[in-house]
Amino acid sequence: MVGKMTIANRFPVEDLPDLPHARQLKAGFPWLTFDDALEAEFRRTHFDAALTHIRVNLSLAITITIAFSAMDAMVLGPVLNRIPSMIHMLLVIPILLIALAASFSRHRHRLYPPLALIGATILGLSMGAIEVIASLGGVSILFPCLMMTTIFIYFMGGLIFYHALMSNIIVMFAYLGVGTALQLPGREFGYNALAIVAINLFGASVVYMHERTSRMRFLEAALLQEMVALDGLTGIQNRRMFDQHIQRAWQQGVRKRERVAVLLIDIDCFKDYNDRYGHQAGDECLRAVAVSLSQCARRPLDFVARYGGEEFAVVLYEASREYVAEVLTRIQRSVAELNVPHEASHVASRLTVSIGAAFVLPGADRTYEGLIQLADEALYTAKEQGRNQVVVMEAEYQTLRTGRFDKRRAQRAG
Repeated sequence: MVGKMTIANRFPVEDLPDLPHARQLKAGFPWLTFDDALEAEFRRTHFDAALTHIRVNLSLAITITIAFSAMDAMVLGPVLNRIPSMIHMLLVIPILLIALAASFSRHRHRLYPPLALIGATILGLSMGAIEVIASLGGVSILFPCLMMTTIFIYFMGGLIFYHALMSNIIVMFAYLGVGTALQLPGREFGYNALAIVAINLFGASVVYMHERTSRMRFLEAALLQEMVALDGLTGIQNRRMFDQHIQRAWQQGVRKRERVAVLLIDIDCFKDYNDRYGHQAGDECLRAVAVSLSQCARRPLDFVARYGGEEFAVVLYEASREYVAEVLTRIQRSVAELNVPHEASHVASRLTVSIGAAFVLPGADRTYEGLIQLADEALYTAKEQGRNQVVVMEAEYQTLRTGRFDKRRAQRAG
């Protein structure tokens, strides 16, 4: 059977773009760990993908535990079953119920992993204790329950490799240590000891390979999304991602009453630049300006994209007037520091930009399209004033009613 083609198959690793997921692919992960930020992202994604199966498996485990508890009562008898029955009712079933409840919590990404690790270890130790008690009482047929628990911890609880391995290793050594100390029946215990070592070797090997494949697919899927989101020429976010981001930023700004700013940056006389220096030089110019803009908007929620042609867009969320002014100053300074000759310009002998900025407090009766249009109005004004200018519009947003500024007007027009 032919396997699916992956990014690593299609492109040499060294040719991948300089993006976080690509860097991790280049570095590799033989120890099944990523850099901190990517590790947290993977664990969250991995858990979300397995969530439905985890809930089903926990429900099955509860049902099976109740069934085996009833069977233990018949096999062990009322005296010998007293402690195993208490372990089932007071430890095993409550642990499974708590894990199931945690999987439905809105804080499940934070609660479930440590709870699952602790719960799996207690679950394994409990089943080991029941097996030891039964063996001391002369009943040697309960060992399969410990084996099933080992398999459950490896494959069905949603634990990552190291958590599943840690839990099962603790259970295995506890069982071997207690069994040796209590001198459980030799032939049966020796056979059981070999079986539990073998099932751990098998389980750890399979889970390791499965998680390695999952991590590779996670990196490749995320890298594909990153590559689709980037402008092919400049390497920054593209127009489609800008449209998605500004919509999210606007909605969040409405909910949290936070100001949002949009900056539209246009390279002055860029057509003349291409005519004078050639399109290859024009492409290099666009890339240089893109890098410069990315360095000017450095906060985690700042967003820079190529808007189209020689235009770029910057979105600033939770933006104060002072911060907007600071970013505008940085942009002008950084473009000037590029010191790109532009002898065909009608403005200056070096490359310059015109900037239109819109800075507003989002309202439920307004639209983010109106914010973009206001920034476009500001950019148009900057060009009319002679280019190489910055125009900021804020109060105008409350008075203008044309185009897409007013949601009700836009809806009626649609």
